[in-house]
Amino acid sequence: MTVTDKIAPEHPAGARRRSAPRPGLRARLARWDVKVSPYLYVAPFFIVFAVVGMFPLLYTAYVSLFHWEAGDDNPEFIGLDNFKELFTDTQFWHALENTASIFLLSSVPQLIIAVLLAALLTARLRGANGWRVGVLLPYAASLVALGIIFANLFGPRYGLVNGVLQTIGLSPVDWQANRFASHVAIAIMVNWRWTGYNALIVLAAMQAIPKELHEAALIDGAGTLRRFTSVTLPLLKPTLIFVTITSTIGGLQIFTEPKLFDAMPGSNNGGSTHQFQTVTLYLYQTAFENFDLGYASAIAWVLFVIIVVIALVNYLLTGALAGRNK
Repeated sequence: MTVTDKIAPEHPAGARRRSAPRPGLRARLARWDVKVSPYLYVAPFFIVFAVVGMFPLLYTAYVSLFHWEAGDDNPEFIGLDNFKELFTDTQFWHALENTASIFLLSSVPQLIIAVLLAALLTARLRGANGWRVGVLLPYAASLVALGIIFANLFGPRYGLVNGVLQTIGLSPVDWQANRFASHVAIAIMVNWRWTGYNALIVLAAMQAIPKELHEAALIDGAGTLRRFTSVTLPLLKPTLIFVTITSTIGGLQIFTEPKLFDAMPGSNNGGSTHQFQTVTLYLYQTAFENFDLGYASAIAWVLFVIIVVIALVNYLLTGALAGRNK
């Protein structure tokens, strides 16, 4: 017997190889269900996003290329002239400075207080669920009502805040007229509403950290502060990135708080001298008061690009800072 005869399989004379049985209809449907179902489940989100998100965004870019006033059936194509004019518009840059100032005064303290508040809520408190619901109540309240309340609290003549300042011997502040003071007041309003919401998000992430890690650090002699900085904060990296990005998007699009802050009739565009006018307020004024839809669309697109850039910078900075604590 040769080597080839030993390796070759032995088949009876005249026997035929049987092919694998063809899968039935039910098996083929099950296979297609596994492949197609995930796409069908996520398709509604992308369809809705394309209709109410992507289409308006692209259409806004299209409108920004025209001199398009409200009611104009034949807008004039002007290319990038709206953007050229925008970059030399002093009021736009003034509104952008106000937006950045309010954003920094609100988002930075808001995130710090949210993390500290979440750390306190992880402690063993009596009625812990009540405290957690309590920090969310400002978010559940009507934003219009909060705007009116804070506009009266920071009233220049009869506001409660100025009353407290005078009681302790300080001079009253004209919160609406003073540019920096108005930014501080609006930032306090934003922090009041959003700090508890972000604290609950961070609290959920803290409670998901395995207790074994804290117990191991405790055995190694780490104190409360060391465990918080060396164990808790590094593991909160994804949550901190999420909260930072959402706060950035919301802070740069701030509209309702500054619009409701000045209670004086006829002054709803960020103060008499636009001292707390934000970019979205300027966009609103351009589109719905001056009826210049093309220029307003250019403002919207520039704001969109700014938000994307700052969100990416926040993502990189937050990731780098959290990575150092590992």
